[in-house]
Amino acid sequence: MAPSHRSAPEHTHPEDVPVQTVLAALADPVRLALVRDLAGSADWSRSCGSFDVPVGKAALSHHFAVLRGAGLVEQRDEGPRRVNRLRRAEFEARFPGLLALVLQGDGE
Repeated sequence: MAPSHRSAPEHTHPEDVPVQTVLAALADPVRLALVRDLAGSADWSRSCGSFDVPVGKAALSHHFAVLRGAGLVEQRDEGPRRVNRLRRAEFEARFPGLLALVLQGDGE
């Protein structure tokens, strides 16, 4: 396997995240859309570039970094692609019911 030109993403475990960090991460509409899209996708099936969000690559990378820092998303590199998974079980153990509320939507 050839060495990657980028470093592996750093992850924060949900156990190490205060609820304020999670709420701040989910307050952004782009990040909320990413989480909701991931919730409807199989683990590791979505690359970063597969999301239809109105931001450029640098901003998208920032949004994913915030979601990783909030313990919501895990990423890994598969060749040239970085793929994502929503950390459902870990997040549910830390904040029971919160993810379900977020995924319900706001009634719009």
